[in-house]
Amino acid sequence: MSFQPSSNISLMRESATIAVAQQARALRAAGRRVIDLGAGEPDFPTPQFICDDAAQAVREGATHYTATEGMLSLREALCAHAAHYGPLGTGIAPNEIVVSNGSKQSIFNACFVLFGPGDEVLIPTPSWTSYYEMVQLARAHPVGVMGDPSNDLKVTADDLVRASTPRTKGLILNSPCNPTGAVYSADELKAILDVAEQHGWWVISDEIYARLVYDGPAPSVFAVAKSRERVILMDGVAKAYAMTGWRVGWSIAPLAVTRAMTALQSHATYHTAAVSQYAALSAVTRRAESEAAIAAMLTQYRHRRDEGLRVLSACPGLGIVRPAGAFYFYINVAAAAPGDEDPGSTFARRLLDEHGVAIVPGVAFKTPDWIRLSYASPVEQVLEGAQRVVQLFADMARSEPARARA
Repeated sequence: MSFQPSSNISLMRESATIAVAQQARALRAAGRRVIDLGAGEPDFPTPQFICDDAAQAVREGATHYTATEGMLSLREALCAHAAHYGPLGTGIAPNEIVVSNGSKQSIFNACFVLFGPGDEVLIPTPSWTSYYEMVQLARAHPVGVMGDPSNDLKVTADDLVRASTPRTKGLILNSPCNPTGAVYSADELKAILDVAEQHGWWVISDEIYARLVYDGPAPSVFAVAKSRERVILMDGVAKAYAMTGWRVGWSIAPLAVTRAMTALQSHATYHTAAVSQYAALSAVTRRAESEAAIAAMLTQYRHRRDEGLRVLSACPGLGIVRPAGAFYFYINVAAAAPGDEDPGSTFARRLLDEHGVAIVPGVAFKTPDWIRLSYASPVEQVLEGAQRVVQLFADMARSEPARARA
């Protein structure tokens, strides 16, 4: 039997970040020592009090269906939790929130109900790899807007306007950004949101890394937007609370959008697992314990970032974005392979083959000159990985003149 994929998925590509993680696992299973700095997943365990509360919920019968949009108790707790986003985070009603199987599903749901054939969606680039795929699955057209390397690869409001056309219907923001760790200031966000309002664009704001910042808070769109009329905020427990496997995210959107997303989800996944919702309820209501856990993890991330930067920054010719949030180093390796159309992939392949370090090539984020290295790993592994990046970069840079002379 010959399988021919439908036109629904003709442009879809496998997630590069997941592919790297699978490759690293396969090599380990084959007996090879691999330092995996590719995964975008906290290496810390979920705080014990959250696990205990989830287990207690199961013992008390939390094993049945819930409402499609999530348990009312969780959505009520998220309404209170939303106050930390800013002025527009107050006064939110439970029926404006949809709990989904991770913020990834929340973003997909929003793209699917907001955009369709003929629509264009602006995506600041480099960007998380799934944004492009989600927009294409909605049969809309993703339009990459390249960030300025001199500005930590962030885009400006003017950049977005220049990339727009009469078909532009929305944009996807992400701050702190995956893969760069860059954080948009309040002024930068306000300028972008003002332009979006002037043009009538929908704004999807992915704020999953907002609690993981090092140089002051990452402003939310709810802190600077004039209204929530065309703004959808996405968040979840995966990154800040080390709860990736629990699969709980949520959207806060205007009521009509929320209703559409709920209807879509009812035909797709129905709802998030009950036990996972109780775990998320624990995370957002037991605030003192959660804040202590987040602070402890953030201390470790900051230490890893600083130690990794010390090694990477000492390497001449190696370009790097200094991460202000999230847990990634984004590194320009083009100088090691002049003339290579995809130096990041070449570098990542050699780093794994020759040095046993798994990273994600920048082509996954539409920037082939770059690589992404995660420091969501023990500091010893981060340091060893950074040292091997520097070693390979130096080796490749030295061999390039020799090839040119030959």
